[in-house]
Amino acid sequence: MVEPVSVALKFGFLAVLYLFLLWVSRNALRDLRASERGGREVAPAEATSLYGASGNGDLQPQLVVERAPGHRPGLVYDIGEGAVLGRGDGAEIRLEDPFASSSHARLIRQGSVVVLEDLGSTNGTYLNEELLQGPQPLHRGDRIRIGDSEFTYEDR
Repeated sequence: MVEPVSVALKFGFLAVLYLFLLWVSRNALRDLRASERGGREVAPAEATSLYGASGNGDLQPQLVVERAPGHRPGLVYDIGEGAVLGRGDGAEIRLEDPFASSSHARLIRQGSVVVLEDLGSTNGTYLNEELLQGPQPLHRGDRIRIGDSEFTYEDR
């Protein structure tokens, strides 16, 4: 009676191990495909020239909280000339998110364009559900995700 239980446990363990390896390989393939689609990295200064940074001085860039630990949905942050997002004391937009670095990402205003840049964070910054690959210009309605925190970019 003990032998069938032992055999069943061995097969169960192998099944769990197989499922884990399948999960790891699927995630690795997904990450590789996402990095292939990322394109070339764009420097913030080049991003503004690519997307027409000719002076709209009335731009009022804002981040609207969709969901974020410690913040109520709908809260609006004025970005002004730029802001750092992170857990650290030096961040203009403080995140109470365990997946955020102390200085996780920054927004830089350059003319009429606001550029999002990851600051070498451990868990990455996502723009419209794609891992950020170098500085990228923001457009109205873009969604920024850092860990469990999600924001929408607006310019009024």
